Amino acid sequence: MSVSTTDFALPRLLIARAVEQALAEDLGVRGDLTTDATVPRGTMSAATFGARCPGVIAGLAVAEAAFHALDASVVFEPLVADGASVAAGDVAARVSGPAHALLTGERVALNFLSHMSGIATLTRRYVDLVEGTGARIADTRKTTPGLRAFEKYAVRCGGGQNHRSGLYDAILIKDNHIVAAGGIEAALSAARAHAGHMVKIEIEVTSLEELAEALQHPIDAVLLDNMEPPMLREAVALVDRRAITEASGGVSLETVRAIAESGVDLISIGALTHSAPILDLGLDFTPHAG
Repeated sequence: MSVSTTDFALPRLLIARAVEQALAEDLGVRGDLTTDATVPRGTMSAATFGARCPGVIAGLAVAEAAFHALDASVVFEPLVADGASVAAGDVAARVSGPAHALLTGERVALNFLSHMSGIATLTRRYVDLVEGTGARIADTRKTTPGLRAFEKYAVRCGGGQNHRSGLYDAILIKDNHIVAAGGIEAALSAARAHAGHMVKIEIEVTSLEELAEALQHPIDAVLLDNMEPPMLREAVALVDRRAITEASGGVSLETVRAIAESGVDLISIGALTHSAPILDLGLDFTPHAG
């Protein structure tokens, strides 16, 4: 499976801000002591980003920005696109230019690229497991503070879909909202009165009884929380395409196929962003290049 990223991209200003913050954290007030002490200014080098295990690449533009923030003359040459699968030993990109910029930017570039590629890789595993069922894999808001846009971009690179980006772009009434509002009917009535015509409304339910009550109101989607596949099948039948059905809770690589086969439209998985291991990538220098 390959994913085209031509229809979505991270805004350059967002990348620049995140990279600047990461470099500032690494450089502190004294800069790169090791490189300054060991490598003469003017030294030129070249290096390759190599995959040490198979996976899916995401974040090449962010890695490039880490070097360009230090020296605009650095040449960054991606050999694959975000969303591409790589095998162990494959080279994802080449970089060349002043050694000081390459060495100083190395860790920031790898941190972003490895983290985002790890998310894309885990997402692809889930997507592949539900192939043919019609279910789509989606992320959640369980993201690293400050990195949500990057992590959600990585999910798309892996073939997944994005749930709401934040509290501002959809109404999702969860169990605590229902309790605080005084019940499902009260919460849904208030939400519909408050929402504009462009705002979608979703509500979380944990039983078929709660689902039946929710379906008495106009809703766009229903989150079926922690339901086993047999109950999910009943819920999908009860909804009967009146709303989008989303399964969430208790989803793992071992259970996702059975959940998908229940007929739900979406499966949202917090682990895509909060528990994905990094993809092991390395930056290997070629001595005395350039």
